Amino acid sequence: MTKITRRGLLGAAATGTLSVAACATTATNVAPKPAPYAGEVEFLHGVASGDPLSDRVIIWTRATPKTGTGPIPVSYSVTDPENPSAPPITGTAMASASRDYCVKVDVAGLKPGKAYSYAFSVATEAGNVDSPEGRLKTTALHGDAPVRMGVVSCSNWQFGYFNAYEALSKEEDLDVILHLGDYLYEYGVDGYGAEVATEIGRVHDPITEMVTLADYRMRHAQYRSDPALQAAHALAPWICTWDDHESTNNSYRTGAQNHNPEEGEGDWSDRKQAAIQAYFEWIPLREPAAGEITSAVWGSFTFGDVATIHALESRLTGRSPDVSWFDALTGVTDQDVMMQRVAETLETINDPARTMLGSEQEAWLSGELKSSVERGKAWQVLANQVVMARTKLPNFQETLTPEQLAAQDNGFVQTMVGFSALGLPFNLDAWSGFPAARERLYAGAAAADAKLITLAGDTHTAWVNTLYDAEGGKRGVEFGCTSITSPGTGAYIKGIPDLGEQFADANPEVNWHDPFNRGYTIVTLSKDTARAEYRTVSNILSRDYAVETVAVYETSQENGTLSDLVSVA
Repeated sequence: MTKITRRGLLGAAATGTLSVAACATTATNVAPKPAPYAGEVEFLHGVASGDPLSDRVIIWTRATPKTGTGPIPVSYSVTDPENPSAPPITGTAMASASRDYCVKVDVAGLKPGKAYSYAFSVATEAGNVDSPEGRLKTTALHGDAPVRMGVVSCSNWQFGYFNAYEALSKEEDLDVILHLGDYLYEYGVDGYGAEVATEIGRVHDPITEMVTLADYRMRHAQYRSDPALQAAHALAPWICTWDDHESTNNSYRTGAQNHNPEEGEGDWSDRKQAAIQAYFEWIPLREPAAGEITSAVWGSFTFGDVATIHALESRLTGRSPDVSWFDALTGVTDQDVMMQRVAETLETINDPARTMLGSEQEAWLSGELKSSVERGKAWQVLANQVVMARTKLPNFQETLTPEQLAAQDNGFVQTMVGFSALGLPFNLDAWSGFPAARERLYAGAAAADAKLITLAGDTHTAWVNTLYDAEGGKRGVEFGCTSITSPGTGAYIKGIPDLGEQFADANPEVNWHDPFNRGYTIVTLSKDTARAEYRTVSNILSRDYAVETVAVYETSQENGTLSDLVSVA
C-alpha cells in the first residue's frame, strides 16, 4: 500500500507557526451545482494535478476574481475519456482570499493505472467560465508496465523562457513529472539573472526579493502565468519537492545564506512559514492535517511492481547549517590561511551529527527502502534535490591551457583554480557536504538490498553517476537533470569546450557530465532496465528553439546486481 507521510518535525531550534487548511475537499461522487457567483472570474494560471496514488490524485486551479467579493464556488469534473458515457466525478470547492483563491481537491474513487481528464468551472451571473482541461493518471497497484517520468528542476523566470517546459509538455505517455526543486527563485529584479531579464524583458514580480507571504504569492502567480509551465502541468500529475529557492538561497532548518535580518528581512521562522504557506497554496501536493505544523513533506509513491518513488525533504526540516568554500575562501590569498580554512571546513562537514534529512526522515527512508524491496518493487527511486555522487573539480592548473587560465575573469573561479589542486569535494551544498549522512543513507540502502536510483537537480548541469559507499560498494546510479533556465558551471568557467569530459575524467563516480545545456530528463523504468534520456533546448532567450537528445544511458538488473551504466545514444 502506498504510504504518504506528512508528519510534524520542527526540531528544537525551529520556531514559528503555520495554519494551512487541508485540501478543499475529497471528491467521490456527484454534488449539486452552486449558486452563480455575483462577479467576474478568470482562470489565469491553468490547471495542475499531483501526488498520484492508485485511487486518488490532487487537482488544482486558481479562480482569479476580477470583480465581486467573498468566496468563489468552483466546480470540478473528472471524466474517463475512454468511457464518455460513464458519470463524471464532480463537486464544488471554495476559492477564497485565505488561500489566495487557489483550489485543491483530493479526487478519490479513481481506478488504478488509468488516465482521466479534469477541468474546473465557475458559474457566474453572466454565464459559465471554464478552465483549461488537464490530464491526470493514477498509479498502478501491481504489474510490470513501464513507468515513464519527466524530471525537471531550477526554473528561473529572469534567465529566460521556459522552452524546456513547453518541450516537455509535448512528450507522450508520461506517467508523472518530478520537480526536484527551485520551482521559482526569490531574487528581486536587481538580483540573480538581472542582466538577462532586462535584456529580454522578463523581470521578476514583485520587483523586490520575496520575503513576506504577499511576496511569495505574487511570485508564484507570475511563474504560473507562463503558458509553457501551464502546459507541462496539464500533461500529467507532478510530484514536487522543494529545494532552497522556494524559500531563499541555501536555506536550512534554522536559517539561510540569503536571509538577512539586519537588512530588515525579519525573523527566519516567519519567512520560512510564509514560503511554505504559499507553496502549499500553489503546488498540487497533499498537506499536513490541520494542526500538524510541519515542513516534513516527505512521502512514497508506488508505481505497480516497477518502482517506489521516495520524495525527500532536505532543506527546512533536518538540514544542518550552510557551509561553503565561498564563505571560507573568498578573499584569502595567503596559502597558510587558506589551508587552515580548508582544514576547519573539512572538520565541520565530517561531523557525524551533521544531517541533510534529520534523524526522523533518515529512519523513515531506511524503513521505506526495506518495505519497497520486501513488496517486490524492482527499483527504489529517490526524488532528491541535490547531487549525491562524490564530485571534485578537475585540477585546472593541469588541465587548462595558459590561455584558458587567463580567460577566467570571475573572482570565485580564480580562487577555485587554486583550490582544484587539492582534490577536495567542491559542492558542499550537495551530499558531499554531508558525508556521514550519505553513508547512513547508503547503509540503509545496502541493508534493504535496494536497487537505488537517485534523481538530482540543483546544479543546473546534467550528470550520469555511479554511486559507491565509503567501502567501495556499488550502491546505485544517479541521473542528475540540468535546469529549465538557470545557468550552469559552463557559463562561469569560460572557454573550456571539454569541461564535461574533464569532470568525468577527474571523478570515478561520474560517467558523463554536461555543464552547458538547459533542458530536462526522461527516465523510463521497466522491471529490468532503467533508462535516462537527456533532452536539451537550443535557446531560452527567445521562444524559438529546437529540441535535441544529447545522451542516453541505461543500467540493468542482472542476477540481483546493477550492471554498469552504458551509453546507448
